[in-house]
Amino acid sequence: MKFILGIKKNMAQVFDDKGNANPVTVLNAGPVVVTQVKSKKSDGYEAVQVGYGEKKPKNISKAVKGHLKDLGNFRYLKEYRIEDEKDAAGVKVGDKFDLSVFNIGDILTVSSVSKGKGFQGVVKRHGFKGGPRSHGQKHSEREPGSISQGLRTSIRSGMRMAGRMGGNRVTVKNLKVTQIDPQNNILLLKGAVPGRRGTVVEIRG
Repeated sequence: MKFILGIKKNMAQVFDDKGNANPVTVLNAGPVVVTQVKSKKSDGYEAVQVGYGEKKPKNISKAVKGHLKDLGNFRYLKEYRIEDEKDAAGVKVGDKFDLSVFNIGDILTVSSVSKGKGFQGVVKRHGFKGGPRSHGQKHSEREPGSISQGLRTSIRSGMRMAGRMGGNRVTVKNLKVTQIDPQNNILLLKGAVPGRRGTVVEIRG
């Protein structure tokens, strides 16, 4: 299993051999350092923890410093579950991974936190069509309509209503690697990656 952490930079477009423009997301990914290897015998499950980015030592707690030892002052720590024990074979604390583990044409899965859009109505949040636009309507074009629950005295849990939108963990699959620049830690993926500029992304192969 291939995994790495990165930062979303921006979106752009690249042209293929036929002259077609393809939308891509530019990521600044890696390198990451293995900070812990978990096993079923000691922890009950297989996982690899990696560290990414830099943080001022004064802002790191003593507990985390003791855990990281001399591996570095990492800003982010992320744990990747390992389903097959063979994927973790040979991986040890202190190992470093960069974009050289990926190849052009690889199909990757990316997870990140989507943009927060604040408190939104049902038209934007759930795609409701709103009220009719005919003559005589007043202030009801974007209203949710009836929320009647029959004889119920309370609103059913999970009912689609206005509320806070975005800021959720979103996973996008089948993103194709378009270009790789291991020296500058630049990775280009075909398609869109959730989140704003500067969002931390988890990349899995």
